[in-house]
Amino acid sequence: MKAIFYEEHGSTDVLQYDEFDDPEVGPEEVLVDIKAGGLNHLDVWTRKGMPSPEELPHIPGSDGAGVVSEVGERVTRFGEGDRVVVDPGLYCGQCEFCRKGEQSLCVDYRMMGEHVRGVHSELAAIPEDNLIELPEDVDFVTAASAPLVFQTAWRMLTTRVGIDQSDSVLVLGASGGVGHACVQIAANEGCEVFATASSEEKLELARECGADHLINYEEEDFADAVKELTDGRGVDAVVDHVGEATWDNSLSAAARGGSVVTCGATSGISPETNIPKVFWKQLDILGSTMGTPGEMDEVMAKVFDGTFEPHVRDVLPMSEIVRGHEMLESREGFGSVVVVPDEEYEAGTYE
Repeated sequence: MKAIFYEEHGSTDVLQYDEFDDPEVGPEEVLVDIKAGGLNHLDVWTRKGMPSPEELPHIPGSDGAGVVSEVGERVTRFGEGDRVVVDPGLYCGQCEFCRKGEQSLCVDYRMMGEHVRGVHSELAAIPEDNLIELPEDVDFVTAASAPLVFQTAWRMLTTRVGIDQSDSVLVLGASGGVGHACVQIAANEGCEVFATASSEEKLELARECGADHLINYEEEDFADAVKELTDGRGVDAVVDHVGEATWDNSLSAAARGGSVVTCGATSGISPETNIPKVFWKQLDILGSTMGTPGEMDEVMAKVFDGTFEPHVRDVLPMSEIVRGHEMLESREGFGSVVVVPDEEYEAGTYE
């Protein structure tokens, strides 16, 4: 098969698209003919060695969709020809958290494309439990662009924060993958949604996703803007996946008794924290990682029925993976970048 891979960490120069050994299919695994794979910033960080995968050469890619071409002897849920979407979270199934149905808290939690080889290849061997059925009326590109960001956003807002229609929610980086998913989820719940982005074009797209208030963080301090828009109150929940550069302002923008929820720290992992802001305002600081299989099923059902719409900025052949990484690193455009095997791209069979 052909695959995207790298043999060492570094710049986009290390990325290759070439022949790679076909994966071996275990008894509880499914061999998937990958039709489309979604790119995430995780692919950029892992390429740079943050964190380093378990083995090199490494195939990146957490998100993918395709058609079953072979099944292991113990597989019961899928057969050859079935259309499927990958759930990239791997868990042991035996620890105290897995037994409680909190698989994303598993003591051995890992991610395809991050800790182990991913799905940006023509073929991928996937555990049966990490696949869900893809309806015939949903295209592979839409399916491949959604799982990581939408399940992350869904758990953050519906499970960890527990938003309802009376809440106000501030989403930082609303033009990113997690950001645009959070805007849609909060808007669908009936929340008043505040969104930040770096340009008027990105803010307008955030409005199309359901944002009520738009804040250009390049032109104004977002915490001051939120206070002005809320008569000094602040918002009930702040979604901050930016980290060091925004952390203090996120604490300021949260209302008394509010929440700040985070799933990442793209600008740095060690911000200073004004502790009196936390205890005086009685804030809840919540962490969140990916989602459980049940949460994945819930949110993907809403993607499949059109309630949520993953925005795709471009579809590229896998041989142009360097261009895909460059688009993510430069934060060019709005929405996901999806790559497809070159033969699928030329034939148009990913649609």
